[in-house]
Amino acid sequence: MNSFDYDVVIIGGGPAGCTCALYTARSELKTVILDKNPSAGALAITHKIANYPGVSGEIGGDELLDLMRGQAMEFGADYKQAQVYGIDVSDTQKKVYTPEGTFTCRALVMATGAMGRVASIPGEAEYLGRGVSYCATCDGAFYRNREVIVVGSSEEAIEEAQVLTKFASVIHWITPKDPSAMNGHSQELLAHSSVKLWSKSRLQAIQGDTSGVTAVEVLLKGHNQSQVLPAEGVFLYMQGCKPITDFLNGQVELNPDGGVKVDELMQTNISGVWAIGDIRNTPFKQAVVAAGDGCIAAMAIDRYLNQRKNVKPDWS
Repeated sequence: MNSFDYDVVIIGGGPAGCTCALYTARSELKTVILDKNPSAGALAITHKIANYPGVSGEIGGDELLDLMRGQAMEFGADYKQAQVYGIDVSDTQKKVYTPEGTFTCRALVMATGAMGRVASIPGEAEYLGRGVSYCATCDGAFYRNREVIVVGSSEEAIEEAQVLTKFASVIHWITPKDPSAMNGHSQELLAHSSVKLWSKSRLQAIQGDTSGVTAVEVLLKGHNQSQVLPAEGVFLYMQGCKPITDFLNGQVELNPDGGVKVDELMQTNISGVWAIGDIRNTPFKQAVVAAGDGCIAAMAIDRYLNQRKNVKPDWS
């Protein structure tokens, strides 16, 4: 089997991984990004982004990711499409196993993100990025003065629906149970005049045309026939995002919520191993937050590999 030696190996080519690679490569550390699929991941499938600092107007998530990846490569980082199936962090030299060969490094960065829900509703996959979204914080501003659907009764669903009250004209909230049994935040949400509750109901299908989502089908408890609700946006919170950690095989400590446990410099409980982005199960799953993680880890790695006590800021 082939063997490839690097200073830094980054597993994951999202905003966290690309930012980390940009900084480590710029510090003249031999760096490689191992990415299983450049078209996968939360940012790659995001239809439009209009709130990334320094990028004016709207840009597709895949286009922004291409820019990040290209910038890291311009500074000297290697990029390889490879599926990681295991790691060994028991020694100073970390090992990453892929079908293409074994990658060894002195600093290992895990940036594999979190797995979104598997599309299970008719129309969900078809209209993902064209009206179907899993993030109101990301996409809410695109639905100003429009009717939208929020599905789910979790704390995340309630908080994201609160975000939408700033933009949407009507928010149809579809929940499988009575909100009176939920926490006080649900009552705050229902106090908004724009929120219409569909309690004890289930989303049956998402309808649309070439322009995107146009309506949904909702089945109320005790009814045999679905009701059609007009809408241009559907925000789904039917299950949470699970950090992708299966390749760790118990070698790195996790938090109770399943995210990788790190310190303030993004280092795990294993010396020489960092975790950044959604794999930490951060409360705010935003590209700019992931990028910030990548920067912090990269500067800590530079200090670690060069045995310096302090981090030297770029602006000094």
